[in-house]
Order: sequence, then structure tokens, then C-alpha cells
Amino acid sequence: MRGYGGDVFSAKLAHSTDAGSASESVLAGGSVEFLIYLILGGFAGTLAGLFGVGGGMIIVPVLVYSFALQGFSPEVLTHMAVGTSLATIVFTSINAVRAHHRLGAVRWPLFVWMTLGIVVGSVLGALTAAYISGPALQKIIGVFAILVAAQMAFKLQPKAALDVPGKPTLTLAGGFIGWASAIFGIGGGSLTVPFLVWRSVPMQQAVATSSACGMPIALAGAASFVWTGWSAAPLPEWSIGYIYLPAMIGIAATSMLFAGFGARLAHRLSQTLLKRLFALLLLCVGINFLV
Repeated sequence: MRGYGGDVFSAKLAHSTDAGSASESVLAGGSVEFLIYLILGGFAGTLAGLFGVGGGMIIVPVLVYSFALQGFSPEVLTHMAVGTSLATIVFTSINAVRAHHRLGAVRWPLFVWMTLGIVVGSVLGALTAAYISGPALQKIIGVFAILVAAQMAFKLQPKAALDVPGKPTLTLAGGFIGWASAIFGIGGGSLTVPFLVWRSVPMQQAVATSSACGMPIALAGAASFVWTGWSAAPLPEWSIGYIYLPAMIGIAATSMLFAGFGARLAHRLSQTLLKRLFALLLLCVGINFLV
């Protein structure tokens, strides 16, 4: 005969089983989510070394889609994608810069003067992003990416008649690049590389120097997104401001491994092929944001 105690025990057992099943589902979902971040990091690291970008133009749309599936609030979703992307670029840049430096391709004097403007511009960019809606931001960066792709693919940039810029020009350019990059959650390669190529810097050196510039962009931008998102609501668990830690850790873990591979590959390809691949990348990203 099943007495009262037996009924209670059965109820507790059923509850425990349901809770265990729910926990297993959550863990399974979390594992798949983290696996996506690991794969995304591998792509981002290769892009960082190959094209001198931080992978943000790929990371941001994937994170927007991933965060939406996880049920993040639309009010903070896009800003978290941008902030998290910038945080991952900090790690992506490290190995990419080391690899390019060993190959002697980074123009450090150009980097120093651009960084002065980059830091200020990145902070202002994060503040500006707070006033731009997610859908509008996606359309803007989509159009921008396609324009840059056309410029690189069809060689629409001016002839290399202008010399390497002086210190004031480098600082001003760095300010604009930092501002735009922080808004879009990118490492700035889509702006820095065309600018340096236009100013008579060889493509491989432009890519390498752009990789170096991605680090101050990411550091200043990520810190600013932590600040601007500190009191934002509703933020998901494991967030620091607008940075989602699980995504940052997963992407950073593999991006640092693949960045060196991308940098070595960049120095084995011709400048013409590198430009076409870079343009193809930007075209795909632009279409992704517009559709």
C-alpha cells in the first residue's frame, strides 16, 4: 500500500528527475553555444592575421543572431554584440601583431601617432553607439562594407600619389577610425588598410600595421562599452556592462591560436589576391547586414 510518505517520495523523485532533465538541457544548450563561440573565434583569428581586421565584421552579426536565440533583450542585444566583439579583438590582436612583427611588417612609427587619435575616437564612438538603434547600425555598416569592398576590388582609391602621412594627419585619421570602429565593433582594418594603402604604404605593411592598431581600438572601445553598459538593463547573467563573458572567452580562446596562421598566410599571398579576398570578405559582410 502506498501511504502518504510514499506519495511524497514519488513526488520528490519526479521533481528531481524533471529538474535533472532541465539541467541537462541547459548544459547541452550551453555546450552548443560555447562550441559556436569557439568556431567563430577560429574564423576571427584567421581574419585578423590575414586581412588586418579584428574579425568584428563577422563576429558582430553572428553574435546578434546568437544573442537573439538566447532570448537577450532587444534593448541591449546589439550593443552587447558590439561590446563583446571589441573585447575579443583585444585577444585576437595579440598573436596577429606578434606574428606580423616577427616578419618585420609593422610600421611602428605610424602606429604610435595613429594610436593617439584612436584612443580618443574609440571612447567617443562607444558614447555615440548608445544613441544608435541596432537595426539602423546594421544598415549603416552594411552599406559601408559594400562601398569599401567596391573600392578595394575595382581599385577606386586615388593613385598612390600621396606620400606617407605626417603625424597630425595620422592622429586625425586614427581619431576617425577609432570612432567608427567602436560604433561598429570592428578592429578598424576595413578603414585602416585602405587609408594606408592610399597613402603609399605597401599592402602587407598596411595589413600588419592595421593589426597593431586594432589593439588600442579594442582596448579603449571595450572599456567604454563596459562603462556605458554598467547600469543598463536588462543584462543577462555573466555580463560586465555590454560584454558577455562566455562569448568573449570562447571566441578569444581559439582566435589567439588562429591569428598567427592568418598572418603567415598573408605574407605568402600576392598583393592583388589579398586585395580581392579582402574585398570579397567585405561584400559578404555588407550583404549580411542589409538582408
